[in-house]
Amino acid sequence: MSVDPKALSIVHYPAEVLRQKAKEVPDVTADVRRVAERMIELMFEAEGIGLAAPQVGLPWRMFVAHVPENEDRSLGADPLEATGEPMVCINPRLSQPERDLVPLDEGCLSLPEIVGEVRRPSRITMTALGMDGREFTVRAAGLLARCWQHENDHLDGVLIIDRMTPPSRLRNRNALKALEQRAVFH
Repeated sequence: MSVDPKALSIVHYPAEVLRQKAKEVPDVTADVRRVAERMIELMFEAEGIGLAAPQVGLPWRMFVAHVPENEDRSLGADPLEATGEPMVCINPRLSQPERDLVPLDEGCLSLPEIVGEVRRPSRITMTALGMDGREFTVRAAGLLARCWQHENDHLDGVLIIDRMTPPSRLRNRNALKALEQRAVFH
């Protein structure tokens, strides 16, 4: 599972790895930790709030997330609505979604210039391994809950274009075609 983290970069749609179901990470090794650190760097460089391993070309069940605290999102909230520092989630499992479906515009670092309305539960629980290899369980609400669901979708080969409302999908049709065309010529 040896990977050169420096060689990693964000891949764009329609890269095949974005449509594959990622595989469990067998052990939290030094290599896995270095990849996670590089993913955090890439997420910050791209000004994102989350990044999944498939988005850097790795079919691993791992993502990083950082939703900073601000006036709307408190670190001390229960459930959690912000992260004090970037979090690494290895082999995450989501459960206990709220029964509501809240609409909000979402973008994606692998789909530049594509933004559309996606309906997601407002709260979710996640169990995952951290960088220390220990399992943790935490519940989130708001943007953080949405971020986890978005990144977890990447681990199953699901993109925001699959979850967008029909009007949003229609609005993004030309931009999506442009991304596909760009891939053909590279």
